[in-house]
Amino acid sequence: MTAVSVFDAPKPALSQAQIAGILHDHWGLSGSATDLVSERDQNLLIATSADRYVLKIANRAEDAGFLALQNAALAHIAQTDPGLGVPRLIPTVAGEGMVQQAGHWIRLISFLPGQVYAGAAPSPALLGSLGAILGRLSQALRGFGHPAAHRPGFLWNLDEVMQVRPWLADVQADHRAMVGRVFDRYQFHVAPRLLCLRGAVIHQDANDNNLLVDDKGRVSGIIDFGDMTYGRQINELAVALAYALLDCADIYKTALPLIAGYAAQFPLDPAEAEVLFDLVAARLAASVCISSHRVNDHPDNDYLTISQAPALRLLHRMDQTNPAFLAAFARHAAGLDPVADHAAITAWLASPACQPKGLFDIDLNRSGRLVLSLAPGAPGMEFTGDPVGHWTWLEQEFARFDARFAIGLYGEDRDVYKGPQFRSPASPEARSQHLGVDIFIRAGSRLYAPLPGRVLSVVDNAAPYDYGPTVILEHQAGPDGPLFWTLYGHLSRETLGTITAGQPVEAGQLIGFIGDHTVNGGWSPHLHFQIMTDRLGLSGEFPGVGQPSLWPVWSKIVPDPNLILRLAPESYQIDPDPPEKLMLRRAKVLGPNLSISYTKKLKMVRGSGAYLYDHTGRAYVDAVNNIAHVGHCHPQVVAALDQARTLNTNTRYLHNTILDYAERLGALFPAPLSVVYLVTSGSEANELALRIARTVTGRRAIVTLDWGYHGHTNALIDISPYKFNRKGGGGKPAEVEIAMLPDPYRGPSKTAQVYIASVADQIAKLQTAGLPPAAMFAEAISGCGGQVVFPDGYLAGAARLIRAAGGLMIVDEVQTGFGRVGSHMWAHGPQGVIPDIVTLGKPIGNGHPMAAVITTPDIALAFANGMEFFSSFGGNPVSTAVGMAVLDVIEAEGLQARALATGTILQTGLTALQHTHPLIGDVRGQGLFLGVELVRDRVTLDPATAEASAIANHMRDNGVLISTDGPFDNVLKIKPPLAFGETEAALLLDAFGAALGAV
Repeated sequence: MTAVSVFDAPKPALSQAQIAGILHDHWGLSGSATDLVSERDQNLLIATSADRYVLKIANRAEDAGFLALQNAALAHIAQTDPGLGVPRLIPTVAGEGMVQQAGHWIRLISFLPGQVYAGAAPSPALLGSLGAILGRLSQALRGFGHPAAHRPGFLWNLDEVMQVRPWLADVQADHRAMVGRVFDRYQFHVAPRLLCLRGAVIHQDANDNNLLVDDKGRVSGIIDFGDMTYGRQINELAVALAYALLDCADIYKTALPLIAGYAAQFPLDPAEAEVLFDLVAARLAASVCISSHRVNDHPDNDYLTISQAPALRLLHRMDQTNPAFLAAFARHAAGLDPVADHAAITAWLASPACQPKGLFDIDLNRSGRLVLSLAPGAPGMEFTGDPVGHWTWLEQEFARFDARFAIGLYGEDRDVYKGPQFRSPASPEARSQHLGVDIFIRAGSRLYAPLPGRVLSVVDNAAPYDYGPTVILEHQAGPDGPLFWTLYGHLSRETLGTITAGQPVEAGQLIGFIGDHTVNGGWSPHLHFQIMTDRLGLSGEFPGVGQPSLWPVWSKIVPDPNLILRLAPESYQIDPDPPEKLMLRRAKVLGPNLSISYTKKLKMVRGSGAYLYDHTGRAYVDAVNNIAHVGHCHPQVVAALDQARTLNTNTRYLHNTILDYAERLGALFPAPLSVVYLVTSGSEANELALRIARTVTGRRAIVTLDWGYHGHTNALIDISPYKFNRKGGGGKPAEVEIAMLPDPYRGPSKTAQVYIASVADQIAKLQTAGLPPAAMFAEAISGCGGQVVFPDGYLAGAARLIRAAGGLMIVDEVQTGFGRVGSHMWAHGPQGVIPDIVTLGKPIGNGHPMAAVITTPDIALAFANGMEFFSSFGGNPVSTAVGMAVLDVIEAEGLQARALATGTILQTGLTALQHTHPLIGDVRGQGLFLGVELVRDRVTLDPATAEASAIANHMRDNGVLISTDGPFDNVLKIKPPLAFGETEAALLLDAFGAALGAV
């Protein structure tokens, strides 16, 4: 592929005597002269006692202006990059750059040490150094110009390569069409871009004989500037790459360090990288055409045909390699984005503006799933080549793990791709790294478009191990964004008649069906799903796996499909500690009376908003966790924990945040409630409220509500019938009396009077026994009693009675406060009562351990009897910062109003289900504190305890978490985070309806 000689002009042949005279007369030097290999000039190594030089005696046909160009270029480089390994021009004693003798122009240049590149052992380091020195050369020649650099008709200028196309007829017939395709691509793909590419004076002949390598295996010098010309700057790299790739084992591994080395010194423009490999092919095609044409004039010159053989071999390899992929690879190797639009597309896909629909009738995010590896040695891989056996095994795994589908991993390296289509002549490395996500699901499953777009193609790729019927959709990343594509492989033949190329599709539109092994390329039933940011000029097909060494390129062309699927990250990994393993550990180290939910135990690893995620990445709608009040892991609340970096101490020191929070919290209550005590849990708050009441009144007796629960301390268990009157309890203490639970559904009345009278009776009992009451304890809404909302006026009437008896009214808002009921900030608000003491917990810190007691200034003053109140952690700066963040979020996100709106949707939907399902006896509650009581008979109110448990477990299996409560454990309680909205309400209602139908 070396530049062809000017055969018509004889090579110079000056004698040793002539050479000695020239050296002496013009340079004042004497020394030995040794011939060097040269095709058209006479070049000699001159060794003097002090140094070595090269004497260059030009062919008579050489133009003096062109030699002046070379001299000027060397002089320019000597100034811009003195250390660059190029020859230095040695001026004559008269200061001239060259002299003429015997019709030849003669120059003397410095000798560069090193061995010729052709004899060096190839390595990435060698190639990288070649790229680096060429990049330095391009940098050094920036700004250089010379009239002689413009060489019209110069055959080797890639800007004018089409001038040799007429010689295509001289190329051997079996190669002619392939070489012609190179010119066609140049004409339509490269030529229109030339005017947009940078121009420069370039060396453009970095072949094996024009490069020198030092003893460290690095390219150290560039010689022979005889092919210099003005052309596109990128031609410099293209020519060097064309030489370097000849007969290389792997085009990509050879090209990568060379391109990277060049771009590190002389950054490429994206447009230059785009055409780099096309210019490589053009150089090869020009070489083949020129040498084939020269054979006609010099039929005895075997070198002309022998030298084109490696060029033809490389051209055939490139001809069978996707040129668009080569362009993406070139951009990557140059440190540019392999796909210019990749960042814009992926950013849009990840943004709230993109709202993908589900691919299947089941919700992948909320359905049970398995991670299925297809890597060598993974479970199930013993069925390689047996799709029926593999599917049978997979169905057994589905049953064992309560899964409805399995996920085959994006980016996994596999050895299951056996067909010839997985190999490329460009590289011996097979394509084996998975570019999509596999969803293993039963054959016949309906498949839907996740995004709107149009159908690019619907074809049957029927080769073994291929996709079978395949759909490719074209989409746009936003109104003005770039195009991208999604591919759906391994479908059924029915798909081929479902949609047609060119038709528009809407998100959620049916586009096909999952195929079985008889039509899908010989695989167990699954969908191969992938995204393409560049379709590489392909239609109807696209690689589903790529070479592992080229993953940085492939992963930009085919990004993670989870941008659309939006499965939790845990969906892509196997947890080494699944629930069954943790249950064994739990039994050994935790107290045995610590309860755990559901028949099939859940291991939760993450929360977000109204959702919890288990160890498999499955999302569950959380309809029962009233602690994560503003949503699991709310970022604003989490950010407030950063206060721990600055200070976390106690209330014995002054701190602004503690006071700011107490003032803000107290202001949310009606006067005279305004004094705040900060503690760490609902139990601690109720314990403190009990202590205040007993200290202020000097009494100990308590009136409590049946089925009330106020905490786990000894004193609180003694006033919690839910504890002391159930299994393991010690019964009612003498100083406690139990008022009737004001339950409008199961009680004797729907109005308050009967239940208020029960309070009066219990007060009278205590007074008769000489135990006047210190207080009455009541939840604002009875949780453990079955989400019971009291009749209107009940708490106000009870408060009048207890106060008349000299006691205090304590309302427990540990579960119900902070806007949950929607109509009011506090659940006692609708009751028209102002308590003497209110206790807060659970939602106050969104999961952070904090609680509070709110009372009046008079009661607080009476409590200050000399015994200090102190909670080591209550009111610390971190907790109060968190508390402030919770209040901020409630206000900023309108969560109280949302609780009311979502609660109304739920109550309406639950009431509708009640009309069609006799099992629902009562729907009750306020805002997002709801209860659904299940009965076997609406007249006898026979509690449906077993059915309630079955429904809770059925809903759990369908991705919705609720629990049961009430005296008979037959009440489904619904008290979700206030992030719970209309979407989650619909999911709950659907799951509840399905469970009712099943149970």
